[in-house]
Amino acid sequence: MVGRIFLRQVPWCWVFNLIYYRKACHDRQALINSERMKPLTSTRFPVIDSLRTLALALMITYHLIYDLDQWTGLAVDVDALFWFSIGKTAALLFIFLSGLSSGFSKHPLKNGLRVLFFGMIITLVTYVVFPEQYVRFGILHFLGVMMVLYPLIQKLPNGVLILGSVLIIAGGLIIKDQAVNTPLLLPLGFMYPGFATMDFYPLFPYSGVTLLGVLCYRYFFAEHSRTNASVPPAEKSKAAYPMVTWVSRHSLWIYLIHQPILLGLIFALKAIAIIS
Repeated sequence: MVGRIFLRQVPWCWVFNLIYYRKACHDRQALINSERMKPLTSTRFPVIDSLRTLALALMITYHLIYDLDQWTGLAVDVDALFWFSIGKTAALLFIFLSGLSSGFSKHPLKNGLRVLFFGMIITLVTYVVFPEQYVRFGILHFLGVMMVLYPLIQKLPNGVLILGSVLIIAGGLIIKDQAVNTPLLLPLGFMYPGFATMDFYPLFPYSGVTLLGVLCYRYFFAEHSRTNASVPPAEKSKAAYPMVTWVSRHSLWIYLIHQPILLGLIFALKAIAIIS
């Protein structure tokens, strides 16, 4: 009898609320744990996005000057130190950031093969349009190969990477003036007599710059990838730097389409006699 009275007097809504509250707390804790365990690919670093956007801006500026020199009557010395420095700085930034970003990549082999595919498309297009100086081993070929090799590179200790980067850069500066009688060694940096190309970034010395990027990741970003501490989430990065984040995310596509757009604009301006 007492048991029945007790059951009738218990406010069952409290019981249901308590069960719901405990379940909600459990779900919330599970969500927090899952967020902590997420890989760093869901997080963006504004400094990396900003540097990649800067590299794109420098590259587009250099290519615009190059195209104006090649396809219009404007006399621009693209080999002058100022313009040369802009183009080379852009390329070195891309190469360095590729090594740095490889530490965040979950699928370096897949990404590398994709970049290599686009590099081969550029080879085919430039072979048809510019057969005398088509791209054999340009920056996309280089970046693709280094991405494919990253699973091996990441196993090397820091000391080996430091020594390797120094030796590779020094060796590349030495062999760049060494001519061989075969094109098979072009990816390593050995050129053959009469070699001419629009874009050439061999493994020596530029893979040394990639290794420096990998070292930068290990010393300054790897700890964040393990703890996710003090790292602005992607949403915060997007809110603060919407355009920079978008440009950085789509840098490969911007690289692929910027030259056709520049050339299209130049030829359109020539057609309406704005430039000669």
